[in-house]
Amino acid sequence: MNKLCRQVSIESPGPIIKDCVFSFEVPVPDVPPKGARIRVVCAGACYRMRNRSPSTSSASSVSSVQSTEDSGYSPAHHGMRDGALFPGYEVAGVIDALGSDVPPMDDIAAGTRVVLYPYDGIPHGYAEFIVVPDLSYLVPLPDNLPLGVAAMLPSGALLAKSAVTTAHAHVVELLKERAADHIVRILIVGTGGLALWALRITEHHFNTPEYQNRVKITVATLKDEGFKLAAGELKSVNTVQWNEDLYEKQLIERTKDACNGLVDIVIDFGTTSRSLHRSLQCLNSGGVVLVSEEVAERLLPKFSRLIHERNQKIEAVGPGSIDQLKQLVECVAAGEIKPPPHTEFSADEASTVIQKLCQSEIPGRAILRFHDIQ
Repeated sequence: MNKLCRQVSIESPGPIIKDCVFSFEVPVPDVPPKGARIRVVCAGACYRMRNRSPSTSSASSVSSVQSTEDSGYSPAHHGMRDGALFPGYEVAGVIDALGSDVPPMDDIAAGTRVVLYPYDGIPHGYAEFIVVPDLSYLVPLPDNLPLGVAAMLPSGALLAKSAVTTAHAHVVELLKERAADHIVRILIVGTGGLALWALRITEHHFNTPEYQNRVKITVATLKDEGFKLAAGELKSVNTVQWNEDLYEKQLIERTKDACNGLVDIVIDFGTTSRSLHRSLQCLNSGGVVLVSEEVAERLLPKFSRLIHERNQKIEAVGPGSIDQLKQLVECVAAGEIKPPPHTEFSADEASTVIQKLCQSEIPGRAILRFHDIQ
């Protein structure tokens, strides 16, 4: 096709924030024979590593982006640290056309509202039109799920879902191994979208007769008042503020007090060397810290000796499966999991949005809207 459409590419913010958002005009892609072309309506403000060419690389999945701590960019960008802006790829839209070899289907047709699973090799950047080679990467959306909410699911919410699913396996083992009255304590570290998703998914996941009064959740917040207010909605969850101006010993003791002792599982989305070391100091012998895959690869060598001495474990969490994405769609649409706060902006405002996120001026998630349709 000869038509052109706009494309927005967000690179990981560096010292000069304004140089991390790029806009292009690209050809509207042809429809793959067995795939589909998607008209992007909403996209989560996620980033990828800037050391890849914006014209040649593919948009990264969560598992392929390094942390800003080791990438040479300023850790002073609190939006990065707080999880309001994180690596990934989040797209919700409408099927524009199906490939010539696609048979008629009940749940997939032109005009169907879908969310896109962030598969390996996903197209570069956020273009107004993108193609998928296989319909298995698309998850149809219920009519009552807004596209702005759906756009938060494929990266941030999915990573949180993956972490909670991994934590579940450890909870099961701990309840078998420990005394009958043992309470499994889970500490969620971070603020912004990732930690909010993890908190709400964890609450939903363990809200069953089997786990009631057996699992206790605490959240360690990182200087984000909006998150603390949101966490206050869940009355059974404790919060502790990790104020970086305090000494480590004070923060560790404060956390132990909030958790009523050492914890068994930490889900750490604020991972730096300092926060991970702090998490380990708050962890029981035999406990585990769950971090994303790229963080584990970077930090495991630094902490291998310490976790061996303390009989602890750092475990990498994958970006999540398409089945988990389908489960999220169902639960959020049914109102069983409440999505974190989000604000929608025109895609034309992407550069301004990223600057505000890096200064923690936007509460919750930022969603870029390309078309004013649902």
